[in-house]
Amino acid sequence: MDVRVLASTPDPVRVIYTAARTCYSAGRPAELWAEEAARPRMERLVRQVVASGHHSVLEHVAFTLAVAGVSRSCSHQLVRHRLASYSQQSQRYVAGPFPYVTPPSWTRAAALAGRYDAAMAELNHLYEEALAAGIPAEDARFVLPNAVTTNLTMTMNLRELMHTVGLRTCERAQWEIRDLFAAVAAAVRGVDSFLGSFLVTKCERLGYCDERETCGRYPVIGDR
Repeated sequence: MDVRVLASTPDPVRVIYTAARTCYSAGRPAELWAEEAARPRMERLVRQVVASGHHSVLEHVAFTLAVAGVSRSCSHQLVRHRLASYSQQSQRYVAGPFPYVTPPSWTRAAALAGRYDAAMAELNHLYEEALAAGIPAEDARFVLPNAVTTNLTMTMNLRELMHTVGLRTCERAQWEIRDLFAAVAAAVRGVDSFLGSFLVTKCERLGYCDERETCGRYPVIGDR
């Protein structure tokens, strides 16, 4: 898997700072934007906004990420997060051979690992035979498994990133999407370490676990 930030909102902390001040100031947004403000002052206000739960101002900042080499199983989970934009590699217009993801659990199952690879090879062979026989790629792809890799471009605003990273980096999340959003958080921190610091598992932000089952890192909400 490879995750990189392609683009992001310029001067994002100032954008959030201006949006937050707009709500409580008689000044016009353009005037507030033009005011001199040191980075520590702006960060302090952003921290206050995040702590208070007034997260709508975070929606003014967005990150566009390149995601490569995740499985279709992972991407099916990913697009359930609807407050984002996705452009995904087409299996209709992009022909194989297809790379695929091998879960660690299959690798550890020595007696089955070879059969897993053999099954993937057979499906790839059948797919290529179907194309050679004149079956359209849009129909030949019906034999492709969830393990096949895909690439996509994803844009999320900071509020949705906080929400999604908070959910998907939980120890109880499925391993691949957990790895994906750990990589997303790291990529965002590489662009802006301050804003990236808000991309943490939700229990770390809350100080407790609000799931019905817990991994034990934090007490469940009723045990505080």
